[in-house]
Amino acid sequence: MITRVLASSATAILIAVMASLPVAGQSTPAPPLVITAYNGGAPTQYVAPRTPWGDPDIQGTWSSDDTEGIPRERPPALGTQMYQSDQEYAARAKQVEANVSNRENNATSTFRNDFARRAFRQTSIIVDPPDGRMPAFTAEAQKRRAPRDRGTFGDGPFDSTEDFTLYDRCITRGIVGSVLRVVYGNGNRIVQAPGMVAISYEMIHDTRVMYTDGRPHVSPSIRQLLGDSRARWDGDELVVETTNLTDRTSIGGNGNGLRHSAKMVITERFKRVADDVLQYQFTVDDPITYEKPFTMSFPLTPLDGGMLLPYDCHEGNLAILQSLGAERAEDRSLAADLQRGVIRPRRGVQESGPGGGGNRGRGAGAAAPAPATRDPEDAN
Repeated sequence: MITRVLASSATAILIAVMASLPVAGQSTPAPPLVITAYNGGAPTQYVAPRTPWGDPDIQGTWSSDDTEGIPRERPPALGTQMYQSDQEYAARAKQVEANVSNRENNATSTFRNDFARRAFRQTSIIVDPPDGRMPAFTAEAQKRRAPRDRGTFGDGPFDSTEDFTLYDRCITRGIVGSVLRVVYGNGNRIVQAPGMVAISYEMIHDTRVMYTDGRPHVSPSIRQLLGDSRARWDGDELVVETTNLTDRTSIGGNGNGLRHSAKMVITERFKRVADDVLQYQFTVDDPITYEKPFTMSFPLTPLDGGMLLPYDCHEGNLAILQSLGAERAEDRSLAADLQRGVIRPRRGVQESGPGGGGNRGRGAGAAAPAPATRDPEDAN
């Protein structure tokens, strides 16, 4: 495992408010960019470096690991309190420091470095609506609920490839699911060239190209899993509008959850606010799926080691084959038990033991499955 070393920060980060521009089709303006100092120091002005051609330089290999401990939704008791008090922040900083010491000294997992190294004051990743809570799904969206929304973290049925998530199938986690922190693989590499910015995600290894040269969106008849991204510079801030999405990805950890509609528009904002902090914010506008738009905002900080590690997941691996094989083996096992007068519930795809989980796929000619390595947090 590569030991990654974080670059140290300047004394503090600017706590800034920038006016946001309305997005086409959005019912309410997106909220200002939210930036929170993580060390409790006084705000300081920061001037972003420039590329040789004069654009703000946001390049680097960034991670969402430092958002560990910040809930996606704000606890209801905190209401509209976006930032922790000094006392609350001191407690979080102390907890992060203790976790760093404990994990560095005692961890044996291969994921030992995928955790927060510094504390931030945010009380939730969602910053709008003001209560930090996800808007309700529309009645139309509720009709789209299906077992596939949770894939192998759900109970099936698993009868074809369409019953799995795109994450299960190693195809994509979507734009949002690729950046939100999960238990590992949280790297994001950004590179720039004149007229374009590209971002690569560590897990499922997607790469998006966001053009800044003023070209229009492609035809509305063209739909892509990661949509069509067009960007512009607003001062030091990169504003990206993504349209032309499909209805096959979701807004959640690793792209799992109830799928959004093809009408969704995502507006992202990137702004470097310190040498080692890139503030990332996105607003989701999908009136077919959500009762109102919502915004998440959080800091990206340098990835330990400065490089994306290989993620050997591909569409042709054995996970889907073995899962379907396990399901068919369970079909046979249920039928055999019924013949013996034994009526029992169907075993879940994640269950272990004889006849359960991956072991169910070990029929004639089936390869022995590897043990599950994903954490339930991935299913958020």
